[in-house]
Amino acid sequence: MQKLNFPTYSFRFKNSENKVFIFDEIRKKFVVLTPEEWVRQHVVQFLLIEKKYSKSYINVEKSIKVNGLTKRYDVVVFQPNGKLFLLIECKAPEVAISQNTFDQIARYNMVLESEYLMVTNGLNHYFCQMDFEKEQYYFLRELPNYKSNTNEIASQTRNDE
Repeated sequence: MQKLNFPTYSFRFKNSENKVFIFDEIRKKFVVLTPEEWVRQHVVQFLLIEKKYSKSYINVEKSIKVNGLTKRYDVVVFQPNGKLFLLIECKAPEVAISQNTFDQIARYNMVLESEYLMVTNGLNHYFCQMDFEKEQYYFLRELPNYKSNTNEIASQTRNDE
């Protein structure tokens, strides 16, 4: 698989029926290794190792209803109170991040109401913080570490406008 713009992580693989599978720590099972799954598994490791997010608050590939249609988000992180903290949209490395990608995550977030958003294709990462009162989002240099004071970090990590 392609080298991504993440630190190097260890993964468990297996081969079965001429397919390669990668172990998903969150779903606790092997899943088919596609280019998008390669990105998703790097994102999960990034959250666990670099950002110190708790595995028990991370959810991967669950269904949601958006405008009456069933959709699947890639990764979310919850706060201990059950409120959504972070919504992540993953694309395969060969898929360019476009306005359509941001429109997709924005539609999902109208239902989920996450405070932070991340969009990545494994090569380019974009981080945003929502401002629900002004109905807009701000680009950030990085995501806050999970146990940090998110308001303080957000003000430090916003890109200069």
